Amino acid sequence: MRIHILGIGGTFMGGVAVLARALGHDVTGSDAKVYPPMSTQLEAEGIALREGYDPAHLEPAPDLIIIGNALSRSNPAVESVLDRGLPYTSGAQWVAENILQGRWVLAVAGTHGKTTTSGMLAWILEYAHLKPGFLVGGVPENFGVSARLGDAPFFVIEADEYDTAFFDKRSKFVHYRPRTAILNNLEYDHADIFPDIAAIRRQFHHLVRSVPRSGLLVVNGADAQLAETLTMGCWTPVEKFGDAAGWQAESLVPDGSRFRVLFQGKEQGSVEWDLIGAHNVLNALAAIAAARHAGVPVKTGCAALKEFRNVKRRMEVRGTVRGVTVYDDFAHHPTAIHTTLDALRARVGGKRIVAVLEARSNTMRMGVHRAELGPALAGADQVLLCQPTEFPWDINIVTAALNGRARVFRSVDEIVTVLGQELRADDHVLIMSNGGFDGIHAKLLARLAATPSASIGSPG
Repeated sequence: MRIHILGIGGTFMGGVAVLARALGHDVTGSDAKVYPPMSTQLEAEGIALREGYDPAHLEPAPDLIIIGNALSRSNPAVESVLDRGLPYTSGAQWVAENILQGRWVLAVAGTHGKTTTSGMLAWILEYAHLKPGFLVGGVPENFGVSARLGDAPFFVIEADEYDTAFFDKRSKFVHYRPRTAILNNLEYDHADIFPDIAAIRRQFHHLVRSVPRSGLLVVNGADAQLAETLTMGCWTPVEKFGDAAGWQAESLVPDGSRFRVLFQGKEQGSVEWDLIGAHNVLNALAAIAAARHAGVPVKTGCAALKEFRNVKRRMEVRGTVRGVTVYDDFAHHPTAIHTTLDALRARVGGKRIVAVLEARSNTMRMGVHRAELGPALAGADQVLLCQPTEFPWDINIVTAALNGRARVFRSVDEIVTVLGQELRADDHVLIMSNGGFDGIHAKLLARLAATPSASIGSPG
């Protein structure tokens, strides 16, 4: 079958392309401004990518068109599909019908941590020789790809609450019908499609409704919104993590890189790994619990995590030049920004942290979290904000909350120039965006490499 994917450069849709190719389909796709890691993954898979949404990309007519949720009415390719009566579906529905049927689905949902936890869970199953299939919204370093078919029965999927497509406004995860489901956390996000947090709770409850009595819900026991969701009705056994009655972690070092795993107060094993941060410790507990439901002993799960390499763009070190370390992180919500900075601070101690944030997500552009952004960035010593053009609110609200430690820039080139002049050895630069950020990581590393050694200051 000839399949064309509209929006193929997204992390989810890029994974769908890999799965369709693995099933033997002839796969092509269209998108705009594709950037790594999806651009490199598609290239490595030999999947032809066409720039933009010219209706000519649909000639000759494919057998099926899979439409990503970033595309809406008035998109020229979408309008062509509808006018010509071409067969189309959503990515989530295609995966449900062609991949997940008859498999033991392990779904990972939550406002934060979905990608990392999905990567952990897939790796634990792989370490246990179960050869799972998976579809993750990023590229786990242990696998080098965001998706694979794997062997039956197990399939791990990142379960996103964002809507499915312009023609299906349900959350994507309602299509997946998991046997094991992780509910990591629930906060207000995606203000472009959800009017309030109650609307998101309702979608999470739709997911809860789909998990069978023989399944398992692994739920963050400290999250009040998830507790409220379960009061709407729950028909499935629940194991809580971060809760004294369920799964807990006993940290052995401040940065979370070593901890003991306890269940119902009894020690089950320990983890020593490369990841840091209390949020990742919670992610690990959830992954261990879900893997246990699939038959993996806890000690095996702990051993697997010792070899876990995180997903790309999750506090990924992009390089260290002249003593300056540059990180790439996907954080785009105040809570994620705060926890990431806390984790980095626990690792680097008193060394200077420079945070660089692109306020790019729809929710950020709408200003929903503008009051929380300043406090979330307070853990950094210096903050550089990139304000996109036609930004609808005054980002100086954020700078005012940071008492002179934040500055606003209009372009990546301005930021790179300033950082090239101001950074010094032992600095840690945390770059945060849910997009490509105009290649800022490579530009900054190149600028640092070209800077004479004498121009890079000594540690402060």
